Amino acid sequence: MARKRLPFDMAAHLDSPAAIAEYLNQVLADGDTDELVRALGHVAKARGMTQVAKDAGLGRESLYKALAPGAKPRAETLFKVIRAVGVQLHAGAA
Repeated sequence: MARKRLPFDMAAHLDSPAAIAEYLNQVLADGDTDELVRALGHVAKARGMTQVAKDAGLGRESLYKALAPGAKPRAETLFKVIRAVGVQLHAGAA
């Protein structure tokens, strides 16, 4: 009998501020913009899309569109989402 596999849901594993910070640090270290947008989508889902949209000053549908695969959101939108999910970005020497 074949076993049915459930799709992997990254948001389900982002259950603490430390887990979210570690995940985003790994994504940022890779330097892939599309992956950052995807990761912010996972984090927003973990935090609750409706609340993140409200905290970011965006409509819920706008948030979904901004974080959809292939989206190219403005930097201003990304920073609003980053603040809304409760993380901070820090610069360091490479």
